[in-house]
Amino acid sequence: MNSDLGKYRKSYEKQQLLEENLSDNPMEVFQKWFHEVDNNFNVAETNAMTISTIGLDGFPKSRVVLLKQFTYEGFIFYTNYNSEKGKAISKNPHVCLSFFWPDAERQIIIKGKAEKIAENLSDGYFESRPRGSQLGALVSNQSDVIANREELEDKLKALEIKFEGKEIPRPKHWGGFIVKPQEIEFWQGRPNRLHDRIRYRLDDEYFWIMERLSS
Repeated sequence: MNSDLGKYRKSYEKQQLLEENLSDNPMEVFQKWFHEVDNNFNVAETNAMTISTIGLDGFPKSRVVLLKQFTYEGFIFYTNYNSEKGKAISKNPHVCLSFFWPDAERQIIIKGKAEKIAENLSDGYFESRPRGSQLGALVSNQSDVIANREELEDKLKALEIKFEGKEIPRPKHWGGFIVKPQEIEFWQGRPNRLHDRIRYRLDDEYFWIMERLSS
C-alpha cells in the first residue's frame, strides 16, 4: 500500500493573531475563541477535544472527549476513573489537550495537570445527564475486553428493569477531572505556512508569560 497525500494542500487565509488584540490571561482568550467558533463556524461539536496521556505501558495515547466546563482554573471533562485514560492519569497526571477547528483555521494546545474534581460536583453533573447516559456509565467497564456487543446490551436491559421508576446513583468510579493549564498555545493558520503561534506559560510566580513562536 502506498497512498501519496502530498497533493493535499490548503492555504490558510481567514484570520490573524496579534499580541495587541489578546488578553493577558489565556483563559479569556480561550473563551473568546470558543464562542467565536461556536457562533460563527460550522462545527458539529465545538467542545470536542483530544486528550493525550502516557499509558501504563509507557506509550502516549490520544482520544477525543468532550469539554463540559471551563473556568479560570481549568478545563473539566468526565470519564470512568477505571478506564485506560483514568488509570493513566492516576499514574501520571500530566496531560495534553488540543482543540482543532478547521473551519476557523485554528487550534489550541494545552499542557497541564489533571486532578479529580469534588464528588459533589460530579454528582451534580451526573444528575443532569440523560437517563440513558446515566445507565451507560453503570453498564460499561470502560476499556475492558468483552465478548461481544450483546454483553453490553443485556446489561443495559437488566439495569433498565432494576432502576425503572428509580433514581440512578452515580457510580463512584465515574466522575470529573479538571486539567489545570501550565501552557496554552493558540495557533492561527496563515498563508505560506507562516502561521501565528502565541504561547502563554506560567512562570514560577504563577504569572502568565506571553510569547510568539516561530511557525
